[in-house]
Amino acid sequence: MSAHTITVDAEVFERLQREAQPLIDTPNSVLRRLLALDSTTARPGALAPLLEVGGLRPGQRLIWRRRNLGQEYHAHVTAEGHLQLDDGRVCDSPSGACDVVAHCKVNGWDAWRTDEGTSLSVLRGRL
Repeated sequence: MSAHTITVDAEVFERLQREAQPLIDTPNSVLRRLLALDSTTARPGALAPLLEVGGLRPGQRLIWRRRNLGQEYHAHVTAEGHLQLDDGRVCDSPSGACDVVAHCKVNGWDAWRTDEGTSLSVLRGRL
């Protein structure tokens, strides 16, 4: 595979940094993930164990309601156990999805809930 140099503006670079897993990702690996270029070899997402036991199903909607701020975010569970946000971005973990949508560190296992109101942490506790 040949390599090429590209120039990105500050906003794009900041987004790459937000999407990167510290000490793991390079700008290239973040772009490959965002562009789904490695989808055939992608590792399972954090929700994969819940899919395996039927606690979640592919396509199921998850909601994060921030009542104090009057904000609500939505994601759908992918077949691989990732969270796909309404804007199409895919996150490996619930906490990562919180960071992407709200730019803050939150325990996503407690934040994201099913339509019935069950948190992911409760579902995980049933494993």
